[in-house]
Amino acid sequence: MKRRTGGPSVTGSKTALSKYQRLESIGLWRDTPEGQRREVVVLMGEATLVISDFRSGRALSHWSLPAVQRINPGQKPAIFAPGEDSPESVEIDDEHMLAALKMVQSAVRAARPHPGRLRGLLIGASLLALAGLVTFVLPRVLVSHTVSVVPPTKRAELGMRALDEVTRLTGTPCTGELGLPALAELSERVFGAENTPILFVLPEGLTRPAHLPGGVILLPRSLIEEDAPDALAGAALIEGLRAKQSDPMHGLLYHAGLRATFELLTSGDLPASALDGFGEEFLRNEAALPSVPVLAGAFNTAGLRIGPYADWLAAHGGGEEAAALAAADVPDGTLSPLLPDDSWMALQSVCSEG
Repeated sequence: MKRRTGGPSVTGSKTALSKYQRLESIGLWRDTPEGQRREVVVLMGEATLVISDFRSGRALSHWSLPAVQRINPGQKPAIFAPGEDSPESVEIDDEHMLAALKMVQSAVRAARPHPGRLRGLLIGASLLALAGLVTFVLPRVLVSHTVSVVPPTKRAELGMRALDEVTRLTGTPCTGELGLPALAELSERVFGAENTPILFVLPEGLTRPAHLPGGVILLPRSLIEEDAPDALAGAALIEGLRAKQSDPMHGLLYHAGLRATFELLTSGDLPASALDGFGEEFLRNEAALPSVPVLAGAFNTAGLRIGPYADWLAAHGGGEEAAALAAADVPDGTLSPLLPDDSWMALQSVCSEG
C-alpha cells in the first residue's frame, strides 16, 4: 500500500493534527451504503480529509476532519464516515493513517464538552470570569466569550443544524451524482487542499451567497447557470473572506439568545429549539463586503477574476457592490482555467434530477 508522510512540522505548541499534514493512504470509498466500493487516495490536511480518485486524482469529497467518525470500532478493516448520518464511508487499513486518525479523534474528544473535566473547566474558568459581569454588561460580551471557546467539532455540528433551518425554506441542497465531485474540485481549486470549505448549491430562496459556521458556504443555483465557473468561484472566495472577517457563530448565538448561549457555554450544547426561525432571519441578512485591497489580494492569490462575479451581482440587484468589486478586478492574461470543460458541465448538472 502506497503512502507518503511529511515530517513533523511543529513542536509542542501546535495541535496533534499538525504533524500529520499531507499524510496519504489508499482507501475504498462508497458514496452510499449500497454503492460500489471505489479505490481512492485519502489525503489528510490540516482541517480536512480529501477523498480523490486513485487514477485521475480528481477530488470526490471533502470531509471536515474534526467530524470524522469510525463507525466500526474494534473491527477490521476500519471504516470511517464524515458524520453519524452521512451516506459516505471509506475503508482504510494503512497503519500510519489509522494512527493519525486515532490521534485526531483523541484530540477531538479532549476538546468536546464532558460532564467532568471540560464542563468543570468551562464552569470554573468561564463562570468565575463572567458570573459577576453578565448581569451588567452587553450580551455581546457573553456571545464573544462563548464563540472563543466553542471547539471545531461543535462548530461543524451547529453549522449543520443551522443549514437544516435554512433548507426548510430553500429546499435541500443539490446533490446531482456527477456535480458533487466537480463542486469539491472547484472548492479545492479556489481554497487549496487544506482548510477547504464545503460548498452547497441551494435550488431556490437564496438570492446571494452566504456562509454558516463550520466552513459551510451556500451558493444560489443561478451561479451555476453562467457560461463559465468564474462567477461561482468568485462568490465562494468572497464568502470565505466574509467568514474570516465576521465569525458566523456570532449571528447564530445572537439569534439563539442569552439563555441558550449560556447553556452552550456551561453544558456544551444549544437547546433543541434555540435555532427555530433562524432560516428566515439568515436569508434576510447580508454580510458586509471586504475592503477592495483585501478582495484584490485574495483574488490575485487564488488566480481568479472578480469581473464575472461582479457582472452576476449587477444582474441580480447588487449594483453598488458590483461597482466596488469591479474596482478590485485583476488582469486575466495569466490566469489558468478553473475547471476542465467536462468538470464544469458536470457541476452544472448538480441540481438536475435523476
